[in-house]
Amino acid sequence: MIIIPAVDIKGGRCVRLEQGMMARETTFSNHPEEMALGWEKKGAQRLHLVDLDGAVQGKTSNKTAIKRVVDTVSIPVQLGGGIRSLDSIEEYINLGVAKIIIGTGAYKNPELIEMACRYYPGRIIVAIDSRDGYACIEGWTEATSTVVIDLAKRFEALGITAIVYTDIGRDGMKTGPNADAIRRFAKNINIPVIAAGGIASIKDIEDLMPLEDDGVEGIIVGRALYDRSITLEEAIDRVRRRDR
Repeated sequence: MIIIPAVDIKGGRCVRLEQGMMARETTFSNHPEEMALGWEKKGAQRLHLVDLDGAVQGKTSNKTAIKRVVDTVSIPVQLGGGIRSLDSIEEYINLGVAKIIIGTGAYKNPELIEMACRYYPGRIIVAIDSRDGYACIEGWTEATSTVVIDLAKRFEALGITAIVYTDIGRDGMKTGPNADAIRRFAKNINIPVIAAGGIASIKDIEDLMPLEDDGVEGIIVGRALYDRSITLEEAIDRVRRRDR
């Protein structure tokens, strides 16, 4: 299991949102690449990069800021937000992005995932955002009637490398993750899961670490790192000690 720092970009800045609400943002840096490099220096093995504007607008945005991040760090970057076509996938892979995360595009166009996995094997991740067990799309602004586990099962045979599972109600709130929901989700699918949403303390990470046995391979941490409720070094050390 690995700890993956989140770098969310809005208007070229590194920000954090509360429950995905674009109006409830806190800016942490005007230079996302500097923030990303800082996480690498503290031991991050991978970065989780999100184009928040792209997620809402449904098209690639913040490309200049994203390129600066990719060019600045030497660790792999996984990127999501507004990526809904093969052309967009190719564009970001050519920029040096290691793994592409597709959310709304996966829900609305499953054939895109099938083609993307065929053309870019080992590089496609699906994002499933949950509110009360149901999938939300369009940057979390649109609820659906699709159960998240049912949605995940659609992609089991297509060759995606992982699913980023985010509990929207917990994201950015530092209220602790919904470990039971994450466990239930991971146990019911045959795809590795990366958990996100609500991490507030080292205890929260410790509560999720046993879920590695159920298929959770990573934990994305955002706001708790930025306001220093958790240090990245401590989180990484805690996970490594369990793995020994």
